[in-house]
Amino acid sequence: MGRKFGSMVAFATVAVVTLGVVSQASASPTSPKYQQKSASYTVDGARTQADRNRVGSTGASIDSVEGARLDVTATAVEAMKIERLGYKVTQQRTEGFPAADSGYHDYTEMQAELEKAAKAYPKIMQKLSLGKSYEGRDMPLIKISDNVAKDENEPEILYDAHQHAREHLTVEMALYLVKMYTEGYGKDPRITKLVDSREIWIVPDMNPDGGEYDLSGGKYHNWRKNRQPVGNGGVKGVDLNRNWGYKFACCDGSSPVTTSETYHGPSAFSAPETQRLRDFVLSRRVNGVQQIKASIDFHTYSELVLWPYGYTTQTTAAGLNGDQQKTFATLGKTFAKSNGYTPEQSSSLYITDGSIIDWLWANQGVWAFTFEMYPTTPGKGGFYPPASVIDRETARNKDASLTLAEYADCAYRAIKKENQYCATSPSPR
Repeated sequence: MGRKFGSMVAFATVAVVTLGVVSQASASPTSPKYQQKSASYTVDGARTQADRNRVGSTGASIDSVEGARLDVTATAVEAMKIERLGYKVTQQRTEGFPAADSGYHDYTEMQAELEKAAKAYPKIMQKLSLGKSYEGRDMPLIKISDNVAKDENEPEILYDAHQHAREHLTVEMALYLVKMYTEGYGKDPRITKLVDSREIWIVPDMNPDGGEYDLSGGKYHNWRKNRQPVGNGGVKGVDLNRNWGYKFACCDGSSPVTTSETYHGPSAFSAPETQRLRDFVLSRRVNGVQQIKASIDFHTYSELVLWPYGYTTQTTAAGLNGDQQKTFATLGKTFAKSNGYTPEQSSSLYITDGSIIDWLWANQGVWAFTFEMYPTTPGKGGFYPPASVIDRETARNKDASLTLAEYADCAYRAIKKENQYCATSPSPR
């Protein structure tokens, strides 16, 4: 059995961070070792999108937004930068982790679950591999289809999870999808129809190195990035969801500082993990046509349905016209009706650049969404919700995940323009 891990349900103590406290925390606050140590903070006074973009431009990771309050993960140096911008910064300290919570799956247990499913449903499921992570861990790739050993001319769907190490609930979401499609086949007409008419790809763990590090030593490390060395002084980690190749590092939506939570890496696709998924997606081009038609990138937390673009606040831009924007928004709102999330353009809260959904759409024409899962606030568990919510919060996305697959043949059907854009594509319903 692999190691199992616990849940953090609340912050036990709170201490205000001031410039004086930060500067006294280390004899050398500019050293790499000091700068790469991140913590959770609340930022008060960020009332507008411009405020949020200013906070994000420091390199801090904005984890949730509630009115004029932000919950962020930042280094001490980044916290000082935010404070110097005029915002009130309060550090959240976590203490007293609970006992091991057996509901979650670590890397070894996840792999075992996938092997078990592949053996139980060999006619419709294959366990393949994207390749290796930086530290040499296998990155599993799941294919589900009625003729799973054949490459059929069917619309394809991609679900990926766990770009950010501490977002363990997303691995559970991927395992739920594997279980939903395999166990439901032949029993649930809706699922059966999709498996018969689609090729479904699931990437359960984009960041196995970071995920294992986050659990090491029997406690959480609040780790976000991968684990490849960057810069000097033992600094590690690239933010995988700022490392994609469209509008990489363009717009203050990521950080050039190696110790930052949102460090984008020295170049696009410098992280082995983003290279692996990129290469797979590119391999699905047949005669110049991308076979993957729609995707969901699962994250936590905030309960949001997001669509491109993240790099600009403009609703339309190069490669995204009015009908396409309307299709994204209509589908996003449809998903939100079933899971109760808030639907909005990715940049509505703050700018991000180098994200997977911007690349998938702009470079490959994939109708790409990000789902930020449960909860909405740190007080409900933040990145470490209790295992008791796993079943409820993964099942919460069943209908949205199936709806995405149903629209993969012609997303424009959502705005009733299927005859204009894909006249030969029948509805799967």
